[in-house]
Amino acid sequence: MKEKVLLDAGVVTRCRRRVHLENDPAQDEPPAQMDLGIEQRIADAAEHRRYVAKLLGNAFGQDWAEIPRGAAAAREELTLAAMRAGTPYISAAQLPADPAGGRRGSVDLLVRSGDGYVPVLVVRHKITDPGSGARVSPIGRPVPAAARIDQGRKVRAQPRDQLRLAHALRLLEACGMSAAPNLGGVIGVEADVVVWHYLDVPNWPGGRTAIAEYEARFADRLAVASAAAAEAEPLALPSRINECKGCPWWPTCESQLREGRDVSLVVRGEDAVALREVGVSTVDELAAMPLSEAESLPLTGVRNTDAILLAKAWLRNLPLVRRVRDLSVPRADVEVDVDMESYADAGAYLWGCWLSGADIGEEPGYRAFVSWEPLPSDDEARSFAEFWTWFGSVRRRAYERGLSFRAYCYNELAENRWMLASAERFAGKPGVPSVAEVREFIGSAEWVDLFASVREQFLCPNGKGLKVIAPSAGFGWRDAEASGENSMRWYRDAVGLGGGVPVLSQRDRILDYNEDDVRATWTIRRWMTSEASNEIPYAADL
Repeated sequence: MKEKVLLDAGVVTRCRRRVHLENDPAQDEPPAQMDLGIEQRIADAAEHRRYVAKLLGNAFGQDWAEIPRGAAAAREELTLAAMRAGTPYISAAQLPADPAGGRRGSVDLLVRSGDGYVPVLVVRHKITDPGSGARVSPIGRPVPAAARIDQGRKVRAQPRDQLRLAHALRLLEACGMSAAPNLGGVIGVEADVVVWHYLDVPNWPGGRTAIAEYEARFADRLAVASAAAAEAEPLALPSRINECKGCPWWPTCESQLREGRDVSLVVRGEDAVALREVGVSTVDELAAMPLSEAESLPLTGVRNTDAILLAKAWLRNLPLVRRVRDLSVPRADVEVDVDMESYADAGAYLWGCWLSGADIGEEPGYRAFVSWEPLPSDDEARSFAEFWTWFGSVRRRAYERGLSFRAYCYNELAENRWMLASAERFAGKPGVPSVAEVREFIGSAEWVDLFASVREQFLCPNGKGLKVIAPSAGFGWRDAEASGENSMRWYRDAVGLGGGVPVLSQRDRILDYNEDDVRATWTIRRWMTSEASNEIPYAADL
């Protein structure tokens, strides 16, 4: 007799097809390694949990129990014994599995409340923003009884946290140790408070509650996994979505999708589902549709005519197609390309710039404003201030000579976020601009998002990322492993994060990578405003 399927909390935010593959006995291990960036984030999160556990363990002494590593069954017994003994705080708890419900799982912290326990997650992301209304208790009293409404914080939406809490609550109920059917807490990256969530509040889309959303998702994933385990007709077929990019099962799905020329190869997510429902299942079928019939397509994530043109481009293996006959990018006499490197939510440690254009008495080329002190660090304020001071001096010198000035980045969301965050966090420190000054700049015509120019003027069947677009402009990175995700791994080595010895060669590698990023945007901009870009096929000619 086959064992009943048991699923952990992660399945409710996981691709349905991946859940199938993970539970299909005909499948071996995933064909690809875990994405290095995802692997690093997992390691960072584990390190943060250890830090918080040590902090709380030292504070609570005999009231604290930490479940040691080992086999799941042994850890379940130790967790249950600690709960039955009434231990106030239980760290790294392995909750007893619930075969009837198809659940298994662990929780970072169990907190005694009344006759039972409430679950608390320890996460390495922000859980509040400036505002009011968050229900919190201090880190020194991480219990519901100490919770109060904080007038300086509002809850930051983190749906995954709430779904994980709902899973833990169901496991606590199954073993008879639940203190409340709807309450759970989260300790965030700052590790200064516990934010408490009531999961029966109808604050999800459509007036749903977190509990209801969890129940629906878990029931669906359990059905998918059970069908896979029984080798029955699969309830989830491959379809390309955003999650595919870092999934170790992607090679398996990709080969099936390419073999079937599946429509999700050019339109993703719900749009692919909607097209299949109206009988358009392949790229060929989409490409064959007359543009005059485009408005009949039930699409929301892409323009209808674009979907047809993307399909035509994909069939011809074209990485880029011009939307417009004549490309344009705002240019200036003096230009600076900017690229920032950050480490997760800890901070921005490097601002790289490429200066080009008319002579203003500054040597053209690359400059790096960097801090090699492990983040978070006040030295980050120094490097940001030096960047902003130099940047301002270039603008000023251009104006003094009667020259126009523009600065460029590729997808302004990251740079804007860290310019504003740095101005806010380091307000008052020497050279740090005010938030108002930063806002004025990023809202001006001087700040150009090259990603927006690419998005508006090209169709890109393979994506619009810098690493995808730059080769069409003739640019290549010196480092074969260049990527934002890999740079975070290099950064850990470069600063000796976690107590290691700093690897100085990794600092050079990061600087070369950053320099190539700003040179790439410089190259794309010049290419788009040259005759060479006319060699890219024009959409109307497809």
